[in-house]
Amino acid sequence: MKSDPIKNHKITTAVQYPSPHCDERPQTDEISLLVIHCISLPEGEYGTPYVRQLFMGELETDAHPDFSILQGLRVSAHCVIRRDGTLEQYVPFDKRAWHAGQSRYCGRRRCNDFSIGIELEGTDHTAYTEQQYQQLIQVTEALIATYPKLNRRRIVGHQDIAPGRKTDPGSEFDWQTYFNAL
Repeated sequence: MKSDPIKNHKITTAVQYPSPHCDERPQTDEISLLVIHCISLPEGEYGTPYVRQLFMGELETDAHPDFSILQGLRVSAHCVIRRDGTLEQYVPFDKRAWHAGQSRYCGRRRCNDFSIGIELEGTDHTAYTEQQYQQLIQVTEALIATYPKLNRRRIVGHQDIAPGRKTDPGSEFDWQTYFNAL
């Protein structure tokens, strides 16, 4: 990343897609948690336009049989990292993306209020690519440098804040390699 990778709460190297599925955070200075997710639509299919369409509110739920459960769903993440390492940003970091759902971290509910959500294109049971790890490491380092309450100890998977409900990023995510690189 460049010397100033985040400007106006946006990653300067990311492709920007302004999702309507966000709102104001209760307190912008409370950004203190990074949540790692995974997503693919349909599951296990990569490079499709469906994740972007979902986060932009444009997904035709009759385009695939698996999409019927997504009817009316309004979700987003701050960023998506594609299999080839391409970085897409949907919500500026000072806004609340709708990625965590019902969640809790260290006794505090509503993780969307104080977290940043990054989606890796993948599934719970498929290995992530080297390009994704490299991009995630660069983004994480930029976020830690920009938001003082965010640090290595405050990086979790979706499964950690919504246990029993979510399992991502899954057993194939290599936490040790990721943390060792930070």
